[in-house]
Amino acid sequence: MYAVQTEMEEILEQSDQPPPSVTIQGDASEHHAYLKENTVSALDFLKKVESEISIRIVNDETMSTLHSKHSGIEGSTDVLTFDRGSDEDTIRADIAICFDVAEREAEPRKNSIQNEMLLYILHGLLHCCGFDDHDDATHQEIHAEEDRILTAIGVGAVWSNVT
Repeated sequence: MYAVQTEMEEILEQSDQPPPSVTIQGDASEHHAYLKENTVSALDFLKKVESEISIRIVNDETMSTLHSKHSGIEGSTDVLTFDRGSDEDTIRADIAICFDVAEREAEPRKNSIQNEMLLYILHGLLHCCGFDDHDDATHQEIHAEEDRILTAIGVGAVWSNVT
């Protein structure tokens, strides 16, 4: 753990750029600071420091509406990502995460609700970096990358708690 913290401190100290812009709105305001801090850390780790991320925490009803409207799929989901022109150096995205899904999934996965929501945010960010999860191989790849990043920023593996 100490080596990971030292590596992150060195990365942050070497950066002469302002931190990424991350805004969080919506439900679960008691988790906003934690989610913002760790999202910025993940973006720094990914070397996407000029990123602009807007995160909206929504309930099942709102997520179901968004899911149907933008994906043509009925029902709620954990995360929807709207890439606004990400590139090799920057992520620009609007991300909707569902608090109700996180609340239902956290306990059986043995995660805190805030880490479950952070997992959803990171999942959305990785989609903007070109990761996919439409088959077994890419599904495993994106989740392994999530855990690698979460471990590197000091949170620890979240997805592997499921398996």
